[in-house]
Amino acid sequence: MNSQIPETPITHCNTEYETLLRVLICQPEFMAIDDVINDVQKKYKEDNINVELAMKQHGEFERKLKLHGVEVIKLPSSEEFPEQVFTRDIGFTVGDDIFVAEMASDIRKGEEDVLEGWLEEEDISYLTTTNRVEGGDVIVDRAKVYVGVSSRTSNEAIQKLKVDLPHHEIIKVPFNEKYLHLDCVFNILSPEVGLIFPKALDQKTVEMLSKSYKLIEVSEEEQFSMGTNVLSIGQGKVFSLPQNANVNTAMRSYGFEVIEVDFSEIIKSGGSFRCCSMPLNRK
Repeated sequence: MNSQIPETPITHCNTEYETLLRVLICQPEFMAIDDVINDVQKKYKEDNINVELAMKQHGEFERKLKLHGVEVIKLPSSEEFPEQVFTRDIGFTVGDDIFVAEMASDIRKGEEDVLEGWLEEEDISYLTTTNRVEGGDVIVDRAKVYVGVSSRTSNEAIQKLKVDLPHHEIIKVPFNEKYLHLDCVFNILSPEVGLIFPKALDQKTVEMLSKSYKLIEVSEEEQFSMGTNVLSIGQGKVFSLPQNANVNTAMRSYGFEVIEVDFSEIIKSGGSFRCCSMPLNRK
């Protein structure tokens, strides 16, 4: 009898930190601040985005992902969608299931159609969400799924996730919605360690999270430059901004290898490495 090696699933993500195999990104070819949605965009509204520089920085991010063995898939960019670079929000993978989000912001509605088109071309099955939920509010750690309650993700959507994911514990995480998405104030780096901007959450929530993780506190200054919005690619490797020196020093003290890439132009629109990546497959 010939033994067969099982194929790697097309989509599979159990955590935010296991080895990243495949990821969806979208180049910031038409990136612009057209509709101010948070304090970061408000600060840079007049300057807006230097697209040439954003493309260069994003290209370096892509190059380093590939250098570390990640298969990078690029969705087509469109002038119709100035925030399409933030692929994390349009979908998310939990276990073997991929979800296509229902976007809350008018400026982003329609990005889902691009993702659905790609999934259908690749013959990848997917689920759709309802009542507003965006991937930046969804953080997965094994049997637990933390979901931020915000202007982008509704309580009704969270109830539907409980139905769609009966084998997972769905944990609601309320936070100050001025920070837009949960991954702008909380992130998970390993089974033991996380990042948090405690000012954005109530004390009860901080205490709940601190029972599961050793939490590295991010300062207000480094939260503004997306200090929590790092991307873990497995084996203790984490993409982070060089400007967030204190966060990077703290992560290194816990044994993480910090891969620094200048994303300063892209974060002007209020998102960083996690926002700019939609993992399809981790192992």
